Amino acid sequence: SKMFDYDIVIIGGGPAGLAAAKAGSDKGAKVLLIEREAKLGGILKQCIHDGFGVTRYGEKLSGPEYAYREEKKLEGTGVKVSLLTFVTRLEKQKDGGFAVTFVKPEGLFTVTTKKLILATGCRERTSKQVAIHGTNPSGVMTAGQAQYYINIMGLMPIKECVILGSGDIGLIMARRISLEGGHVEGVYE
Repeated sequence: SKMFDYDIVIIGGGPAGLAAAKAGSDKGAKVLLIEREAKLGGILKQCIHDGFGVTRYGEKLSGPEYAYREEKKLEGTGVKVSLLTFVTRLEKQKDGGFAVTFVKPEGLFTVTTKKLILATGCRERTSKQVAIHGTNPSGVMTAGQAQYYINIMGLMPIKECVILGSGDIGLIMARRISLEGGHVEGVYE
């Protein structure tokens, strides 16, 4: 039987990828966790409101606090983490495994793995998927884009706005924009 570089390769270092890496390691698997950004945590990094961790830790945590706790669980596990890494090709092999090709600052690499976990999913839909027309409509952005500008980049993308969508993120962003000195004319559904 063929030797594999890894038992499990996980693509995506957000909460699902972190949990999968820990679970795989706990079962004795040799794990590679691939993340395209410079830090693990995925979407949690920009969610500075609390409410995470109530079920798992019995307390309200911000997204970054929750991600930090999950990342700390990987210390000493032997999980190999590859940051600033972008997967360019996945190939199913005749032996049932997978070849995973990726690019990172050190170059282009291919590894083989028995199992592949895609944990790439918690991003909001693109502007095309929510029917925002054009390639860069002035003054129109998704809540996730606004949240990224404010919470990660430290920039205020708007002074006055209306928010379409009164779900959790719409209300969270109405509060955040107001706290940063912006004026929210209204939240509409």
